[in-house]
Amino acid sequence: MLSFTSATHHEAHEFLVREAELLDERRYRDWLDLLAPDIVYRMPVRVTAPETLEHGLLEDMAHFDEDLYSLRKRIERFETGHAWTEDPPSRTRHFVTNVRTFEGSAADEVVVRSYVLLFRSRGDIRDADLVSAERTDVLRRTDAGLRLARREILADESVLRTQNLAVFL
Repeated sequence: MLSFTSATHHEAHEFLVREAELLDERRYRDWLDLLAPDIVYRMPVRVTAPETLEHGLLEDMAHFDEDLYSLRKRIERFETGHAWTEDPPSRTRHFVTNVRTFEGSAADEVVVRSYVLLFRSRGDIRDADLVSAERTDVLRRTDAGLRLARREILADESVLRTQNLAVFL
């Protein structure tokens, strides 16, 4: 994969920072506007294999395997007051680091690899959660700016220690 120019890298990095801000501020409707109509949002389940870190994914099983319709429905559920997994709402902070940009398979696409650390706090009695992961995103250039067309999230743990994973990574 070839790296992109610094201008494209900066634009992609700014996209990720803006996205993190929207998620941390629970501005989910605005976040939906950053998604391409054909979005694929996946978080495959990881397994630990003996003596290697390679091939540690269950491709046919995922924590998330969503499209725009299912993402929109999740957000609509948050707005009903009946989403017990988010009552009280999570306080989140997305830390996005190690951003690398590469040419995509189409001329209007940029592949972005980054690390994300999610801090999540709910209520006053539970310990805070930390979720560390690597993301591979495909950002597509449109007339309205960059849009997230694909996200694959690879958690660094095989067993997630969070009570639930109702928030977005």
